[in-house]
Amino acid sequence: MVLTFAFIAHDRKKLELRDCFARHHRLLSGCRIICTANTGKVIRDANPDVEISCVKSGPVGGDQQIGALIATEQIDALVFFPDPLTPMPHDVDVKALLRLAIVYNIPFALNVASADLLLPSLFRK
Repeated sequence: MVLTFAFIAHDRKKLELRDCFARHHRLLSGCRIICTANTGKVIRDANPDVEISCVKSGPVGGDQQIGALIATEQIDALVFFPDPLTPMPHDVDVKALLRLAIVYNIPFALNVASADLLLPSLFRK
């Protein structure tokens, strides 16, 4: 079974997510990767060999698109690095995305430490 991961990062967290993805590149190379548009570009530029599907940018509906994939059980885990120190005009979408991850009981990581624990754990037998 191929695992499907969603990756999202706010602007000031994109480089942290890029570096985190790179650390887990070997594990993630055989997975389906879905990102919001700008996050996907940052990850793709650093990992050109990984196939990445992108939805819209978060503020224009990408968070909602990922939420819909969670609600239709097409996402196995979410790695989302929000920036807690910058006000977001689409904060409602962010809260809805996290609510769906909780409702549908999918594992999610919100920072580097939790992503470094979560990602390898999903590949243990």
